[in-house]
Amino acid sequence: MNEFNEAMFKTKVDNIFVKLYTSIMKGNLDDVAHFINSDVYEKYNNYILELDSKNQRQIYDELNVKNTIVLKREIYNDKEVVEVQLISRYMDYIINKDTGDLISGDDTRRIEKINNLIFEKKVNTKDSTLVHKCPSCGANISVNTSGKCEYCGSIYNLEDYDYILVSITTK
Repeated sequence: MNEFNEAMFKTKVDNIFVKLYTSIMKGNLDDVAHFINSDVYEKYNNYILELDSKNQRQIYDELNVKNTIVLKREIYNDKEVVEVQLISRYMDYIINKDTGDLISGDDTRRIEKINNLIFEKKVNTKDSTLVHKCPSCGANISVNTSGKCEYCGSIYNLEDYDYILVSITTK
């Protein structure tokens, strides 16, 4: 297997997790779309649309990551797969978008959740240490923000360079 820096990987996982949950609260996955595959995007976008249809917003207040453990790292055919367990803590509730009134959940007490995440990376990825360029117009792209070119709107496909989230389940 190629060189793997577990501490850096765990930091990346924590950041993607927090960015995903923050995007759900904002009701827009644009800031995280390039870090997740289409299945994860569709799952959470459908959830956001369902909440929108009811004029509701999901809140993950005081969100933080308590612990991240790499459970398994293997190579299957042309992909490296890393399974991770992430323990998160937050207040989990839903509010009315207009009034801010609590609809469900608990906005007074943090809960702890065990999240199982799977990340994949192509085995022969391109060098991600190079400046990220837009595949369409060649402009520099900040992958840590939206991964979307501010000039032409194209999305930077992180899958060609780094790990992306392909599955997330929560207990």
